Amino acid sequence: MKKALAVAMVAYIGTKSILATPMSRGEYCEYRGWNIPEGEDPNEPVYLVEYTDGGKPNDERHAGYITMSPQEVFDNAYRQNGSLNFGDALMALKQGKKVARSCWNDLQYVVAQGESKQIESTYIWNPHNKAHAEKLGGFIDVAPYCTLKTAQDTLAMGWTPSTGDLFAEDWTILE
Repeated sequence: MKKALAVAMVAYIGTKSILATPMSRGEYCEYRGWNIPEGEDPNEPVYLVEYTDGGKPNDERHAGYITMSPQEVFDNAYRQNGSLNFGDALMALKQGKKVARSCWNDLQYVVAQGESKQIESTYIWNPHNKAHAEKLGGFIDVAPYCTLKTAQDTLAMGWTPSTGDLFAEDWTILE
């Protein structure tokens, strides 16, 4: 008799950017050129999912790896772009993407400088900060920060989200 191995499971939470379209299990199997497995409901609602940020393509019609997800599993894991929370927006900022609230005009967005960067004092325009950088040998480390590109075509340096921004669920990732 085979002895069962003890497996310690660890909790994970993931964030992936995907492409998806709803269909039935039967439509998915037809799309893939497969027969529906015995005992499975061809009318079950599912999603055709394409992973665009990793995985070897497995269908010539797609650039990414495709698979099928049952609707309930999909709905519990993904939110449509434009219905994202601030955590989703922050992950996108850390990946170098532009984000905006859906209620903002088309001219505003937020970006991040996600890592510290050493700046030469000659590039610092504030006289107090420039003097401090010169005191440190002509360079200063700038900590990560966000900027808001405003509707007036200016950059608001050091943007921080408002309470409304933090709890909003209308964030969108701008491609």
